[in-house]
Amino acid sequence: MITKFGSLFAGHVDLDDEGLDGIAANDRWLSDELLAGVFPKSEAIAKLMDRTGYDTFWLAEHHFQREGYECIPNILLLAMHLCHITKNIKIGCGFNIAPMWHPLRMAEDYATVDRLTGGRVVFGVGRGYHTREVEVFGAPLLDQDANRELFEEQVDIIFKSFNERAFSHQGKHYTIPPQVPYRGYELQEITLVPRPKTLPVECWQPVVSASPRALDFMAKHGIKGIIGGGAAQGGANEKVVHAFREARTRAGRETALGGDLCIGFSFHIADSVEQGIKEATPFFEENIKMFAPLGFVPGLTPAQIDAVADPKRARQAGLPTLRNAIKAGTWLIGPPELITEQLMEIQHKYPGLEVVNVGQPVGTPEAVILEQLERFSAQVMPKFKKT
Repeated sequence: MITKFGSLFAGHVDLDDEGLDGIAANDRWLSDELLAGVFPKSEAIAKLMDRTGYDTFWLAEHHFQREGYECIPNILLLAMHLCHITKNIKIGCGFNIAPMWHPLRMAEDYATVDRLTGGRVVFGVGRGYHTREVEVFGAPLLDQDANRELFEEQVDIIFKSFNERAFSHQGKHYTIPPQVPYRGYELQEITLVPRPKTLPVECWQPVVSASPRALDFMAKHGIKGIIGGGAAQGGANEKVVHAFREARTRAGRETALGGDLCIGFSFHIADSVEQGIKEATPFFEENIKMFAPLGFVPGLTPAQIDAVADPKRARQAGLPTLRNAIKAGTWLIGPPELITEQLMEIQHKYPGLEVVNVGQPVGTPEAVILEQLERFSAQVMPKFKKT
C-alpha cells in the first residue's frame, strides 16, 4: 500500500529557450550566478514539500555541468542545510556517486550528517553515468565492468564501517588500514568516527540495468531500489519489479511484490490530458536533449541521437513524444482524479509498494515545480495518506 511520497530534484536551474527548437544542450554555458541559483531553488522546493506533507526530498550528485542541468556537487552538505531550514521532511541522497569518493570519506560525511540532523538524511549510492564527471575524478566509467567492480568493493567497505566497531579490508582496490606503526602498536583495524547514530543504515540505489549481479548485490546489503527518476526511465517496469523480488528471495529477504522499492514518475496535473501535454512538452523535450546522447532514451537510432543536438533537425527526427511516455507509463498527466486512479492501479498491482516519487524533468521552471507539487499534495496524496 502506498503511504509515502517523495520527489527527486536532479539540480537544474531555470532555463530559457527550451524544447527541441531551443538552444542545443551543448551550447548552454550559464553564468556562475545562474548556476548557483540551484541552491535557493532547492530551498524553495524543500520548504514547500515540508509544509505540504511529503516524506522525502531526493537530491542528485553531479559535477561540472555548466549547461545548468544538474548542479549540486555535494548533496550531503546541501541536505544538512535543508534539514536546518525545514522541520520534518527527510532529505534523500539520490545518489552519492561512490566511484568519485573514497568510501571512508563518504561514510564519515554521512555519519556526521546523520548525527547533526537527528537521522533526517537518507543514504544512497550510485555508480554514475557521466564520463565527464566520473573519469575526471580518476575512476572508470567507460569500462563498465571496472566501474561496477570498484563500486561493489567501495560499498562493501562502507557497510563494514557502518556496522562493525572496528574492521579491516583487503581487496583489489583498497587495503584498509595499511599495516603501519601507530603510537606504539601495529595498525590492524580501524574505526569509523563517528559511526551513524541511526543503525542499520537505510540505503537506496537506482535500479537501471537490473542485472542479476546488480540485484543480488543490493539484496546482499539490504539496499532498497528506486526505479525511475533522474536519467533512468520512470514507471513500473513489471520485469524489473519481479526480478528485484526474486533477488531478495535468493538472499533470504522475502518481500511482497513491490516491497523495498520506490517507483518514480514524472507528472503534470492539468484540467485535461491535452492541456497537460501542451504545458509539459517543452520540459519533456529538454529532458530528451540532455539524456538522449547519454543513452538514456531507449530505442533511438544513432541518426536520431545526432539530430537531438541540432535544433534545425530535431523536430523532423521522429523522436519520442510525451504521448509515447504516457502510453509507456513513465508520465502521469491529466486531472488529479485520473492520476489518483492510475496510482491506485499501481498499488493494486504491487501490494508491497509503499513509496512513490513524483516530480518534473530537468528544465522545469521553479514556479511550475512548486505549483505542481502543491497541487499533488492537495489533490492526490490525501487519497493515499488517509488509508
